[in-house]
Parts: sequence; C-alpha cells; structure tokens
Amino acid sequence: MSEGSLVRQGSVAYLLGICLVATLGGFLFGYDTAVISGAIGALQSRFDLGPTLKGWAASSALLGCILGVVLAGPVSDRLGRRRALILAAVLFLVSALGTAFPRTLAEFVIFRIVGGIGVGIASMTSPMYIAEVSPRQIRGRMVSLNQFAIVFGMLVVYFVNYYISLQGDEAWNVARGWRWMFGSEALPAFALMVLLFFVPPTPRWLVKQGRTSEARRILQRIGGPQHAERELDEIARTISHKSESMAQLFRPGMRIALVIGVALAILQQVTGINVFLYYAPEIFKKLGSAASSALLQTVVVGGVNMAFTLIAIWTVDTLGRKPLMIFGSTGMAICLFALGLAASLHHIEAWALAFVLGYIACFALSVGPVTWVILSEIFPTKIRGRAMAIATFCLWTANFVVSQTFPMMDENRWLVERFNHGFPFWVYGLLCIVSVVFVWRYVPETKGKSLEEIEETWDA
Repeated sequence: MSEGSLVRQGSVAYLLGICLVATLGGFLFGYDTAVISGAIGALQSRFDLGPTLKGWAASSALLGCILGVVLAGPVSDRLGRRRALILAAVLFLVSALGTAFPRTLAEFVIFRIVGGIGVGIASMTSPMYIAEVSPRQIRGRMVSLNQFAIVFGMLVVYFVNYYISLQGDEAWNVARGWRWMFGSEALPAFALMVLLFFVPPTPRWLVKQGRTSEARRILQRIGGPQHAERELDEIARTISHKSESMAQLFRPGMRIALVIGVALAILQQVTGINVFLYYAPEIFKKLGSAASSALLQTVVVGGVNMAFTLIAIWTVDTLGRKPLMIFGSTGMAICLFALGLAASLHHIEAWALAFVLGYIACFALSVGPVTWVILSEIFPTKIRGRAMAIATFCLWTANFVVSQTFPMMDENRWLVERFNHGFPFWVYGLLCIVSVVFVWRYVPETKGKSLEEIEETWDA
C-alpha cells in the first residue's frame, strides 16, 4: 500500500496526531538531557566542583535513565505504552521543579535522577509506541520523528539557556540563572501529561490484552479496513506462536537480535555524541571562545543536529537503515580524528566549530535516528518492551560512562600536556570505526518489512 492509498483508506492526520503526542516524550528526553549544557559552568562555580564532581553533576541523571528503562519494560508491557509515557511526564514535571530549587548538590542530584527515570522510560516507550501504530511503508519515517523531537528539544533548550544567560551577568547566572534553566522544563512536561489522555493505546498491546475490537477500530482509523484486518491477522498469528517468557530472547534466533540491539545501543553512545550535547559550551570555551559565544555556538550545534535529522527522516525509508549507518559513522570518525589532530597540533580556533558541526551532521543523518528505528523494529511483539529495556539499559549505561569520564580525560594534566584536549576525540573516532565494521557485517536491512516479517527472519 502506497502513502497515497493510505491517505484514501485511513487518516494520515490521525496517525500523525497521535505520533506527535508520543514524540513529546522525545522532546522532553532531549530537553532534560541537554539543559545541563548551559548550566554546568554555573553549577561548577556555585558548588565548587572538581572534574569528578563536575562529571557527576552532568551524568547523575543518566543513573536515573538506567533505572527508568528497567521499570519501563514491565510497565509498558503490563500497563501499555501510553500509561508508561504518562508516568514519564509526571517524573519530568517533578524533576523540573525540584532541580530549580536545590539547596545542596545532593538535592540537585536527587531530582536530576528523578528526571532521568522519566527520560529512561520515554527513550524506549516513545519510539516503541510510534512503531506499533505506524504502517510499515512509513514506519521508519514516523519513528525518526521521535529523534527529530529529541534534537528539537535540545535546540529549544539551547535557545532557552542562551536567552536566560543574557538576563544577568556571570554572578547572576551562578546564583539564579541556572535555576530558571532547569525550571523551564515544567511547561512541556505538563503539556505532555495532559495530551497523553487524548491518544489511544497501541493496537498490538490491545491485542495482547484480548481487546481486539478496540485494536481494530484504531487500525481502521490509521489505514482503513484492509490494513486493519491484515495487521490484526499478523499480530494474532505472531502472538499465538510466541512465549512471553524472557527466555524467548535467548533462543538462537532471538539471541542474535538481542546482541545486535545491545551493540547498536552501546555504539550510539560511545562514539561521543553526548560529550558535545552535554559539554558543548565548556568544549568551546577550552578551544578559545568566550562564555556568551560558546552558548551561541551551542545553538548552532543544535540547529545542525535538527536540520540533518530532517534529512534522515526523509531518507530512512528510501535509502535504508544500513547505508545511512555506515555512511554516517564513517563521517563521524573523519571529523573526530580531524578535531583530535587539530587539538593536538594547537591549531584549534579556526577549525573546531567546523569539525564539531560535521560530526553532528553525520550523527544526525544516521546513528542518531536510525539506531532508534532499528531498536523499535527488531524485537518480537510479546517481549518487545522487555527487549527494548535491555538494549536501552545498555545505551544509558554507556552514556553514563562516557559523560562521567570525559571531564576526567579532558582535564587530566598529563593528557592535556600531550594532546591539548584532543585525546578523547581520538578514542571516540576509533569507536566510530568499530561501529562501521559492526553494521556492515552483522546488522540486517529492515526497510519495507512489517514487524512480524522482521520477527520471522530470526526464526528462519
């Protein structure tokens, strides 16, 4: 069925509407994780943080993310994807208010962890919700909307941080500015919580609960009667032949899918993306920029991230998942090696922003959105929530390790004397090469296949 026939038989507007609500989870994912970039310098001054505690202030939310994905699997499988997102919205709201008024670093960390739990739940539940309601012909594009929402949330908060920083001098930002940055998240969190009451559960989850008639109505609104009956037949057939036990994941075919999912999740993070998203202003300051210029350059980073994510959305269902991943990871490696070399040779100022923007563009075109597309596709329906939880748990664990260790590497005196802040970029560049080889050798192409067809390939 073409997109044109989908428009005639169902309602693209309805599909787009419910998916856009789900992508607000992705928006808050990006907003919550990137807000730290504008506040970390002020937090360092406010609480007198060394490199280790600075890394802890930035990465503590990621421990919450890890806990969030542990909870999200069982919650999304038992209560549904929509209710899991409602829980995430409540946690975002609590975190926004709590991080705006902490008296100590410990209080700040506690509320950052609360927000991290929300991010962890949203990071796996939003793309899973979208994948389970979208027709196969446009599923990749629709899931990629979630990645667009993530980077749009980052861009918005970069603008918010920059605007807030202009309201006072450095002393004002250290005393109050960073509080407004964190508190600003309350508005989108409240909007998500309200709007989720107007979207339906996913058809696949409803069929699992024996609520087939409700699932049929939703599928008919999305793609028309023929689409609904075909999808219901495939869903019912797949569920009837599958055990719901976690042991299912470790059967020979499913074990391959799990290894691929976990490896892709880890490689998305250890190639360095969140170093630039969380520490961009601090990186630019070290490379010679003034504080206000560093925040403005971070806005440019967010803009490039969003622009190239749009390109990925329009190409992932035509060019395919695998070619984009290989091309993007190769470009990321080239930019990271160039940045590391420029830093080591002390020729940074003129080239740093260009290399960083090239890296961001390659990531946004490939590894950023496409990893989430593949993770939302490759696991079987009955255990998709638990399988996504394992992969996303590994993703956030890798993110925590990278975010915690970057300041320690970047401010290590021995490394700075020899590499002038270039060493971490060499490490991330080498891991991009690992990603290219892994995708080329082991990741299957899922473009144009239904979720049930993808599942059946693991049993072949």
